Amino acid sequence: MVDEAVVRELIAAMPVGFTWLVPVYGPDGAIDDFRIGATSDRMRDIFGRGTQRVGNLLRELYPNLPDGPLWSLYVEVMTTGVPGRMDEFRHAETRTGAVADSRFAISADRVLGGLLVWWQRVDEHQRRLERTEVLGSLGWSEYDLVTGVSDWSPGMYRLFDRDPGCGPLSRTDQARAMLPEDRGLAEAAWQTLDSGATSDVTVRFRIGGGVKHLRILSDTARDVTGAPMKIYAVVQDVTARVDFRTEIDTLSDRLRNKEMTALAEHRLAGQLQNMIQPVPVAPFDLAGMEAMVSYLPAERAVQVGGDWYHAQTLPDGLVALAIGDVAGHGLEAASGMAHLRFALVAWLSIGIREPGELLRHMNRLCVQLGITGTALVAIYDPRTRSLPWARAGHPVPLLGREGRTAELDPPPGLLLGAEPEVHFTTVRARLQPGDLVLLFTDGLVERRDPRGGRSDEIRDHLSAVSADPGTEPLPRIHRMLYAPSPDDDTCTLAVRVLA
Repeated sequence: MVDEAVVRELIAAMPVGFTWLVPVYGPDGAIDDFRIGATSDRMRDIFGRGTQRVGNLLRELYPNLPDGPLWSLYVEVMTTGVPGRMDEFRHAETRTGAVADSRFAISADRVLGGLLVWWQRVDEHQRRLERTEVLGSLGWSEYDLVTGVSDWSPGMYRLFDRDPGCGPLSRTDQARAMLPEDRGLAEAAWQTLDSGATSDVTVRFRIGGGVKHLRILSDTARDVTGAPMKIYAVVQDVTARVDFRTEIDTLSDRLRNKEMTALAEHRLAGQLQNMIQPVPVAPFDLAGMEAMVSYLPAERAVQVGGDWYHAQTLPDGLVALAIGDVAGHGLEAASGMAHLRFALVAWLSIGIREPGELLRHMNRLCVQLGITGTALVAIYDPRTRSLPWARAGHPVPLLGREGRTAELDPPPGLLLGAEPEVHFTTVRARLQPGDLVLLFTDGLVERRDPRGGRSDEIRDHLSAVSADPGTEPLPRIHRMLYAPSPDDDTCTLAVRVLA
């Protein structure tokens, strides 16, 4: 006789989620149902139910399951003792409160007079993978050197403008699409892989009437003798980045021309600033909040500075908010600003969400580039109104709530590029509907003026708007704060929490 209490205790301690099903036999001796004898909270069903299902029958919990293919698999495994698996089981749910169409990978083994079952959702994993590929202009491929068979992700078909029904491009067709002058790079990549190293090359392909710059990161899987078996590759479309660098180089050459007038230089600097980070002229929506950005170049500066911002609703529903300031002015500061901002977008696209970790990556990049600066990164969850954030030497955000304004409790944080390895502490603020949060660079508060800075004036403005928001609170804040610094650029990112 199996002690079900012992089985429940064992399953609860397993590092992955399992469910143990006990067969229920009818009068004719055939299996009529299954009772959930044990499960863990790691094994939750489509309705989010875990251990509360113990003791219930499958027919009662899932009326659509009996007499279907999965039910037949359970009965067969229980009868024969031969383990069974379904790599893609589709479950259609007609009741509210659960995803209507879900896909799972399921395995079942006969254990202790019952079935030990493991479910894994594959539709949500696939959805996250596809969204990551779209956001990062990414794709992955696998090439079997033994069979010559290629496998492509959906992102690869998008990169090559190819119908998935046609299958992956053959190696010959890929070589034919490559620009002739870049075929030497492909040969060098093969030699790198053959030496046992990882290959990282950017190759041009003629695709859909145009030319794409594709960065290809490749690695080789080998058998126990060292013979290569498969080649894995991650591919990213970096055409926009290459075009951007070309535009930067063009503008740089024009700015170096000594015959230019100061007015022409200022116009080019403005074009460069707008290319790197266009500033919306009106408030824009994010998940659970609205935002507005202001950028004011220094009155005495002809060249663009290093202030930057980022505000984006991510595919998982979270909101990324960031602001920073690279030391210096001119093209060097603009280049550093572009590197940090675009790198942040890339790290967000691969699922990094911890503000301290994002700043740690940015710090390493600054050390490599030989630049310094400040930055602040926050990830807002509109479902809980939680705002984890971290800073690297950057001014602390201001929170305006019901007529009062105060700084958020600041974590420590050394400026970017000062030390190779720095830990950045993440702290968490809890926001409320109607809250106003102001992120800004130091040009807003610092003035080389005998009368000092503007901290008290800025707090008074934010308090006034939080007490009486009116119909356009963010444009009101923008108008109140509009005062260019004579010596430093100013960037502000104001957000208002929605109900």
